[in-house]
Amino acid sequence: MITPRVSDIVGITNKIAPAELAESWDNVGLQLGDPAGQVSRIMVALDPGGDAVQAAVETGCQLLVTHHPFIFSPLKKISAADETGRLAIKALKNDLSIISLHTNYDIAQGGVNDLLAARLGVEGALPLKVTGGDEYVKLALFVPHGFEERLLQALSPFMAPIGSYRDCSFQGDGIGRFTPMAGANPFVGEVGLGHQEKESRLELLLPKERISGAVAAMKGAHPYEEPAYDLYPVLNRGALRGLGRIGLLAEATSAGEFARTVKERLAASGVRLVGEPGRRVRKVALCGGSGASLLREAARKGADLLVTGDVKYHEAREAEALGVAVLDAGHFATEWPMVQGLASALRRALEAKRFETEVVEFQGEREPFSFW
Repeated sequence: MITPRVSDIVGITNKIAPAELAESWDNVGLQLGDPAGQVSRIMVALDPGGDAVQAAVETGCQLLVTHHPFIFSPLKKISAADETGRLAIKALKNDLSIISLHTNYDIAQGGVNDLLAARLGVEGALPLKVTGGDEYVKLALFVPHGFEERLLQALSPFMAPIGSYRDCSFQGDGIGRFTPMAGANPFVGEVGLGHQEKESRLELLLPKERISGAVAAMKGAHPYEEPAYDLYPVLNRGALRGLGRIGLLAEATSAGEFARTVKERLAASGVRLVGEPGRRVRKVALCGGSGASLLREAARKGADLLVTGDVKYHEAREAEALGVAVLDAGHFATEWPMVQGLASALRRALEAKRFETEVVEFQGEREPFSFW
């Protein structure tokens, strides 16, 4: 087993929720700490507040992973006279690094909104507001017979899945022809003489953002000093990505009954319903945190009800005008399932890499509002 460094965990979190998915105004990734620091224990929390930092320090964690960013706006100073400065100083004194996954984890598959959909029983959930889709390229490379498996193993971590299938590739046979010139150090053939070699053509699909890593891995595993390969842009698109989710309940219910279900499953202190409690609900849109801005998109896609938090008065009136019920379960309640979900994803990724690191979930977070 291996003890990872902070930079290794950054790599893992960037696969769980790629940084490029984050909104342009957001701040995600390593917020504070030493990338070279070793990590034997990680704490996962929703907020990087004083309670979470204190708990992480007291329990011997070297890394705190949160949803909300520790540093959101640019800092002009780090001073013990303000809360952010105090926490930053405390974290640094105790060798505690902080990583935040915010809007990238909202958008990512398996992230905040998929976790919320699963908890509320919303099936077949798709992005509510589509912001993009995975872009692919096709890599075609040529290798001498007997080296196919070596190259495929090297490229396996970079290949795009096709639906529910991974490690997808195609192989065909052919003849490669080349003449090594002066200065070459050919694996087969002789300088100045034309050569023919039985080769295989391998084809596989790569996510666009993994091109450089895949090409480096391919060159490292290839026996030729100058591998022949092609990269083709393709029109294929992977899974759609975007903000919020929309899907169906297994059975239709009333808005009032669904509100009771949401309150129970999210352990919410209270929920607010816009719309008639008796109205029929089957198609549900949702967005963890503050998602009232997606109200018109929910209406356009035929949602009966939108589950989110931080709904304002005029947004509630707009929902009435659009004929969409809205369930405000609160910012905290609609996002806290990410603690358990992200902790589980980290444990799986750490185990796969044989990293000897414990992941603990912060249990001390509470809804900031009291309901009377």
